[in-house]
Amino acid sequence: MIPTATPSARPGPAPGRADDPLGLRARRRRTTLWLLGLGAGLVATVLVGVGAGAVGIDPATVARIVGHHLLGLPGTAAVDPTSDAIVWQVRLPRVVLAVLVGAGLAVCGVALQAMVRNVLADPYLLGINSGASTGAAAAILFGLGAGLGQHALPASAFLGAVAASALVLAVARSGGRLTSTRMLLAGVAVGYALSGLTSFLVFASGSAEGARSVMFWLLGSLGLAQWDAPLAVVAVVVILTVALLAVWGRGLDALAVGDETAHTLGVSPDRFRTLLLLVVSLCVAVLVAAAGSIGFVGLVVPHLARRAVGAGHVRVVPTAALMGAILLVWADVASRVLLQPQEIPIGIITSVVGAPFLLLLIRRLHATAA
Repeated sequence: MIPTATPSARPGPAPGRADDPLGLRARRRRTTLWLLGLGAGLVATVLVGVGAGAVGIDPATVARIVGHHLLGLPGTAAVDPTSDAIVWQVRLPRVVLAVLVGAGLAVCGVALQAMVRNVLADPYLLGINSGASTGAAAAILFGLGAGLGQHALPASAFLGAVAASALVLAVARSGGRLTSTRMLLAGVAVGYALSGLTSFLVFASGSAEGARSVMFWLLGSLGLAQWDAPLAVVAVVVILTVALLAVWGRGLDALAVGDETAHTLGVSPDRFRTLLLLVVSLCVAVLVAAAGSIGFVGLVVPHLARRAVGAGHVRVVPTAALMGAILLVWADVASRVLLQPQEIPIGIITSVVGAPFLLLLIRRLHATAA
């Protein structure tokens, strides 16, 4: 068995690979295999995830029900109407939302880590989650947006997230250029301020039940998922975000290396950062408004994707989207089945999974620095 060598340790192309000295074909083949495997894994995960719960439904039955509703395929005549309602009306919208939120948070994490050149960056960094939390707390505790009915909570959370994004952008640009350091500091400052405001709203309301509702929402939940307009909005925003970030992969590569390199390659760092911030902020605002604050997905998944297919963002973005979707569906399954009939907030599950990974990453960074 011949050990694999790094490019620096192997001065020339490997025998038999003179036509591909940089290994481009090998990377494309590896990326294709990963994407195909993750795509198949996502389909299997959705079928298992929809069937898991207090009333277990086997994946074959789930596939027949979904095929009947989506494609009009026969095969549901023998299916119990209760199982059909559980799959189509209750669990499938929830799993679809998990797929969208997981994919969206993962690719936003990829973009943020390139934008600020910090491997520990994630959507929490920009204070967007804190802004959404403040808006949601105002809706739950004081009836903000009551005229919107059942959409008052997500609408208030979305407005709070957009306001936080605008504030971060204004603060970061107030001193001149929009640099990585300014964006980091502005995001941290705005996030802390809005977290304090949320705590004040909870304290001022004096409602124990309201405080409990706010806490559950802050930890994330997919329980409000339905086949309605908000789910369609989430789908459109996530698909557009993934597509845009994949198209902008070369620009993300340049930004991750440094501003000087980006200028050399014809990319304006300030303008590109502003554009990325707007896209990421919109996506995260929609996701947090739909599912609450869910941490660690945007931190953990980008590292897993880079280890799988390399550092090129054209490959990392779709890989991270699939990985994030699979991770969040399994986290949702765990949140539903571990303490039946109670439901664990999904943010607790992702934190339990993500915290050990963060410790390993810190240890690895420390070893590299030493």
